[in-house]
Amino acid sequence: MKYKKGRYSGLIKPIFGLIDLLVINTAVLFFEINLNNVFTFTLYISSVWIIIAIKNEFYEVQRHTRVIQIIPLLVRQMFFFAIVLYAFIGVFKQPNMSRLALGEYFLWVSLFVIAFKLITFFLLKKYRTILSGNYRNVIVIGSNEKTRQLINTFNTRLDYGYKFRAQFSSKDEYFNLDECFNYIIENSIDEIYFSVSELTNRQINHLVDFADNNLRELKFIPDNKDIYSKKLKYEYYEFIPILSMRVIPIQEPFSKFAKRLFDILFSVFIIVFVLSWLTPLLAIIIKLESKGPVFFKQSRNGFNYNEFDCYKFRSMKPNENSHLNQATKGDLRITKVGAFIRKTSIDELPQFFNVLFGDMSVVGPRPHMVSHTNLYAQRIDKFMVRHFVKPGITGLAQISGFRGEVETDKDIINRVKYDIFYIENWSLLLDLKIVFQTFLNALKGEDKAY
Repeated sequence: MKYKKGRYSGLIKPIFGLIDLLVINTAVLFFEINLNNVFTFTLYISSVWIIIAIKNEFYEVQRHTRVIQIIPLLVRQMFFFAIVLYAFIGVFKQPNMSRLALGEYFLWVSLFVIAFKLITFFLLKKYRTILSGNYRNVIVIGSNEKTRQLINTFNTRLDYGYKFRAQFSSKDEYFNLDECFNYIIENSIDEIYFSVSELTNRQINHLVDFADNNLRELKFIPDNKDIYSKKLKYEYYEFIPILSMRVIPIQEPFSKFAKRLFDILFSVFIIVFVLSWLTPLLAIIIKLESKGPVFFKQSRNGFNYNEFDCYKFRSMKPNENSHLNQATKGDLRITKVGAFIRKTSIDELPQFFNVLFGDMSVVGPRPHMVSHTNLYAQRIDKFMVRHFVKPGITGLAQISGFRGEVETDKDIINRVKYDIFYIENWSLLLDLKIVFQTFLNALKGEDKAY
């Protein structure tokens, strides 16, 4: 099976946010505001700008967003920014600050932010319309008035950046979902739109499973009769309602920023204060017991199914089956020092370099060997959903008793359930809880840590 590996527009929102932050901080230098501490002021306005933007969803401008929807965003953002801007005077007791200069600063910053927001909005639309850039391949399943309107929108609103490739009608006597699936894979389709009213529950479940297992985005065209229990995102393309399945909190701009910042700070702390002295010590012990490298490198599948090199302290004697067979209880390949570092999870610590380099996260679904990933992707339903986010050194499944050797399908099925729950319910507090529980489990020791 071929899995979709590309993501779209991932850098646009962060870049726009950084430019806005650069402007509001740089503009301070051009006005005689009479600040006692410039650093405190810039840190304050940067923090409140980010907080307001998150609450206001200021950077959540989609390809189908209309100008009339952007205006309220701009008004709310600048209104609340003005309030907290002048609140600085009272909060930090700055009676000598120039209110007039602060007003001039706010005016020019507002003009720039508004102009930049609108100009980039129209430039992106022109980029999609004229140069056909930033587009997504889509198909539509169903044949009714709503699907016809949607297809017409795809074909006429080129600024949305959708390339309509094919329509499959369930009313056709030769209609077969498997043929749709083959077409999707062979033509690199990114998004699937289907009419809920035209498919049976069994067909919908089959379609959902296919999208999950092949990393395709699935979007519902509702018929206003059925209500689904999963978390759905409701959007409008013109006047056509669209439901998107599986909203992933980690993919929100601020959540992504917060998680990445946590990963960097935590990994740097471990590397500087633990690995800096532990690595030379372990290197000597590992070398004295058996010949071979200090570190063990193994290819694993990460975000969007991309492969990366995962690092560990070597805990086994060098062998040809290390990339095929997982460790089992009483495994003769494990060295004496290897048994200790595996029991305490010390062998996993070099993966903090993977975290620092961006291949992994501190918390997330644990990555498997490539051979096992390919096997589980075929056998275990929704296994591929785990690759919507970066893999982790530890995860919710691991602290819930599903770590180590996979002895039966039940082990991997439960691991996938916990991983999907984590993906759909992520929070920074949950990450901290998992890290803390992992540390406690390492101190106590775990039955399957071998």
